Amino acid sequence: MDRLARSECPAFTARRARRAEASGASQDPIVWAEARGANVVDADGNVFVDLTSGFGVQAVGHAHPRVVEAVRRQAGRLLHGLGDLHPSDVKIALLDRLAELAPWDEARVVLSLNGADAVETALKTAVLATGRSGVLAFEGGYHGLAHGPLAACGYAPGFRRPFAAQLNPHVRFAAWHEAELGDALAAVDAAWGDDVGAVLVEPLQGRGGIRPAPPGFLAALAERCRARGALLVVDEILTGLGRCGARWLSVAQGAEPDLLCAGKALGGGLPVSACLGRADVMAAWGAPDGEAIHTGTFYGHPLGAAAALAALDVLEEEALAARAQELGERFAGALHEATGRPVTGAGLMLGVRYEGSTLPLVARLLARGYLTLPAGAGATTLQLAPPLTIDEALLDGFVATLAELGDGAG
Repeated sequence: MDRLARSECPAFTARRARRAEASGASQDPIVWAEARGANVVDADGNVFVDLTSGFGVQAVGHAHPRVVEAVRRQAGRLLHGLGDLHPSDVKIALLDRLAELAPWDEARVVLSLNGADAVETALKTAVLATGRSGVLAFEGGYHGLAHGPLAACGYAPGFRRPFAAQLNPHVRFAAWHEAELGDALAAVDAAWGDDVGAVLVEPLQGRGGIRPAPPGFLAALAERCRARGALLVVDEILTGLGRCGARWLSVAQGAEPDLLCAGKALGGGLPVSACLGRADVMAAWGAPDGEAIHTGTFYGHPLGAAAALAALDVLEEEALAARAQELGERFAGALHEATGRPVTGAGLMLGVRYEGSTLPLVARLLARGYLTLPAGAGATTLQLAPPLTIDEALLDGFVATLAELGDGAG
């Protein structure tokens, strides 16, 4: 950690120091050295149970043999191609696969590296398709910190403030309501403007505190978008691909998005994301004059594409969405019984809500061998998103530990 402080951007070192002060924990963060399944081993040889999935990335578990073998095999064939100019066979296979998994009969896909890339692609697509630069987003929403998504980041105004002069000024935020459908839709109507071409939403806010939308909200939001000529952009980067008990949570909730952003679990551990769209919407890209106006050197990278194909195989063949639904219901019930606290979420994306900050609790759980995350603007939610392959006995052990620690929040 001393070496890290000498070479890393000071923003991260200072943030860790603030977290340590807020949690009352004296220990440094652990340094990951190895991981397999739901276990992480640090540089000192300590073993932890990962209830974060590495920010949701390792839905199929760390170092799943199918993913590891696919990467090894691809590394021996082709490490890097020529992107969009002369695409690789494995990139084409991944595009085909994602188009088949899309919630439309005809879909088109743009590959990229991380969730913010996918959201940025969607926002650009919306401008081309509607001719409107306005974006309606939600308070508490988090979509990444690249400039396009950052403008629509409702999680914390402080993220936007230093860069405000560079960001899209046509973004407006609606309040997020969890309980009453009427209140949620009234907030949307109050924030709407004639320039809105995209409505950007998570079907279940993740970093914002595991905050669900009221039943029927996503479907009603899609109807408003169609009636008003805007595109519904659903950020399923964390919620999608089985995490919440369905391939796409928004579709399971009765909505039909126009553009859908996927990532995290998609790459099985490698940086892969995608923006999926209805074919008629994606046709707005057309054939640009001259240079390609949206691409990246490593978009559709062969190693990432091979890993993604293997991860998708595992998700489907092991029926991990159904497992997340079944196991998540039992896990949520056990958490509530052990803590007496409200438990929100869906599938294996759950939050235990406390009255104070969960930072002290996260530190105490780390000392007991469990990796967890705080969520929400005040860190009042304990976020739990384990690998979908996790052994249920590990969850039982965590519940017992959480009950033993008591309230734990500051």
